[in-house]
Amino acid sequence: MSQLTALGSKPGLERIERLLKEMGNPEKELKCVHIAGTNGKGSTSLIIASVLTKAGYKVGRFISPHVHSYRERFTIDGVEIDPWTLKRYIDEVEEKIAVMVEEGFPHPTEFEVLTAIAFQYFKDAEVDIAVIEVGMGGLYDSTNVITPLVSVITSVGLDHTDFLGTTIAEVAYNKAGIIKTGVPVVVGDLPEEAWQVVIKEAGAKGAPIYASSMTWVKREDLPQIGEQKVSIEFAGYELNSVSFALLGDYQLDNLATAYTALMVLKQLGYKITDDNVRDALASLHIPGRLEIVSRDPLVIVDVAHNPHGASALNRSLASLLPGRQKVLVCGMVDDKDATETLNFLGQDTRVCVLTRPEGPRGNNWRRAAAIFADLYPEIEVYQIEDIAQAVKKGLEMLRKDEYLLITGSFYVINQARRVFVKD
Repeated sequence: MSQLTALGSKPGLERIERLLKEMGNPEKELKCVHIAGTNGKGSTSLIIASVLTKAGYKVGRFISPHVHSYRERFTIDGVEIDPWTLKRYIDEVEEKIAVMVEEGFPHPTEFEVLTAIAFQYFKDAEVDIAVIEVGMGGLYDSTNVITPLVSVITSVGLDHTDFLGTTIAEVAYNKAGIIKTGVPVVVGDLPEEAWQVVIKEAGAKGAPIYASSMTWVKREDLPQIGEQKVSIEFAGYELNSVSFALLGDYQLDNLATAYTALMVLKQLGYKITDDNVRDALASLHIPGRLEIVSRDPLVIVDVAHNPHGASALNRSLASLLPGRQKVLVCGMVDDKDATETLNFLGQDTRVCVLTRPEGPRGNNWRRAAAIFADLYPEIEVYQIEDIAQAVKKGLEMLRKDEYLLITGSFYVINQARRVFVKD
């Protein structure tokens, strides 16, 4: 897959539309749920896909990005595509690309190739429904060639500002680009500025809008390491004592968004029972999202790579581990807002170990040290380029009753998880 990584990111739908036409437009034969959002896409798509699988449907799920392997991006009923099948689809798609390039069309980007593979794989497997995550933004994202059963916008915050805009309203407009004429849209907890943009776009397209606040998710007791017990209420009907395996306050918001989308699907004729919901929520697992990779010592991994994610993580840790200090291992790519992100991550931190994310976007990794020192001059900071060595240093610095938090870029999480998890 290394040849794909060099293809970069170029907004626009012309290349993906031409490629899919060459492939016979497999996306037109799929029933889909389409999910956009600055944060929360992965959790929301997992919840929706898992509940539908428990309900007996054959469910494809396409996500972005992956932690360790491209195979993670393509699952059917939670099972990753096998490497030989993925290689076969890559070869088949590249044959189609060769035809379009010969006709003068530019080569599709990495994500466009992956998107095309997902559509073809799910079509060939005859899935009942495909849950499709947007890669970046919405309006010009390569997944935005589908007309779904329901669209979902989980959250809006400032990220990828070079592509999506420098204000909340601009980012919201881009993400609202997935709204289709007459197709219901479920909207998570948004800033007022973003909410107004989404309402306007939905109104212009006659798309019924469902706020995630229609679903009330309440934690029944203090969160525990491993699960939280919640109650879910929708339209006056309550589901109590539900075991929810995903940790973090922000996961309650994602659950509300996902459950609202599931209720819209139920209105469309999908058969979903309380038992389906209970069984799915108790067994969820997302690598790199408030994931406990060691209990003694306590080590938590989370991909909080932007201010919105870091703020949500900070609130969740304060709720889950009140009063406990941490040692922070973190690496941020060059095009992220390091100042705002580190401002959140530095809270309740005693020692910080900064490391370098893999790849060219990590060339300026040491900038984070100066930023962190500016924000928290009283906190000791180490700079260790090798990710595994940075994790080792973090473990060495731990005191009794402290925990290690490894966070930042996916390019850091990829290597850091391997120290603890062999999967």
